[in-house]
Amino acid sequence: MDALRKQASKLRDQVAKQQQAVIKQFSASGYEHSDVMVIDEMEMQRHQQLEKLYRSTRSGKEFQRELVKAAEAFSSIGYKHIEAGTKLSEECSKYGVENADDEILAKAASIYGDARKHVEKEQEDFTRLLFSQILEPLRAMISGAPLEDARHLAQRYSRMRQEAETQATEVSRRQARVRESPIPENVTKLHAAEARMHELKANMAVLGKEASAALAAVESQQQRLTFQRLVAMVEGERTYHERVAAILHQIEAEMVSDKQRRESAPPTVPSNLLSDKTKYFLAEAMHGFEASSDKELSLAIGDYVVVRKVSPSGWSEGECRGRNGWFPSAYVERRQRLPTTNGTHDFY
Repeated sequence: MDALRKQASKLRDQVAKQQQAVIKQFSASGYEHSDVMVIDEMEMQRHQQLEKLYRSTRSGKEFQRELVKAAEAFSSIGYKHIEAGTKLSEECSKYGVENADDEILAKAASIYGDARKHVEKEQEDFTRLLFSQILEPLRAMISGAPLEDARHLAQRYSRMRQEAETQATEVSRRQARVRESPIPENVTKLHAAEARMHELKANMAVLGKEASAALAAVESQQQRLTFQRLVAMVEGERTYHERVAAILHQIEAEMVSDKQRRESAPPTVPSNLLSDKTKYFLAEAMHGFEASSDKELSLAIGDYVVVRKVSPSGWSEGECRGRNGWFPSAYVERRQRLPTTNGTHDFY
């Protein structure tokens, strides 16, 4: 009988050692999950709350790291964008100066070159915003003391809980010894094990409350800060694109307006083409033309116009329905010539 009791006691010791080995194996990764109820239902609820808070803050930390990675990538691309845009701005301005004879393209290149400076300024402002409002605050919280301190408290509670589980096994083993052999030595060891268990329970209650409060506070701060930084990133990017779009819209409008203004402006007629011997002729409008300035002459299909000047540039000057102005030469066809007399003409 004594031999069986010793064998049973030996088996219990082996099981306790195996449990401790398993606990040590999983105790290196932070706050550990456990389904063993070492004290009571309240303690189990605190343990589950800490486990949930630990996972939540870890997930929040990983999300912050992803935001930091994205902001770093955007900043890197931004600096490359600024470098390429600045180079393009210089080349456009250079082309505009060196090819002034090509009025329309040279002017457009100059307009674009000047405007690109403003685009790169917006890119620089957005990159600076990413650094000051996204990268720095998130990095500070990721490696900050409040988060690490709260997680360390939770890890301490986890280790103490594992120790309490081991101690509960020890108390059970001592109780069995006393039942088998209620000698003073076994009773004394049981009382010591129970005293240690009571001490662990008291410490766990205090540490559990402290760790829960600290992690809850950090979780709230973490979520609030992350939300604010995410909104700041969205607002910064939206503002950047809106301002760049406005600049590009203005560039396009100025380019097109300048081209239309140059194409529609009446040509300058060389002085050597103006003489008293210039012959007027009658022409019929074959295409309609809408004047865009007071120097131009509107024509409707079928109108007859007295042409007084014809420019090699493709524009002519004449009179129709009592109004004078310039119009495209190709829009009319000659019908008959009218000789001039002292600046007047006969028109029938």
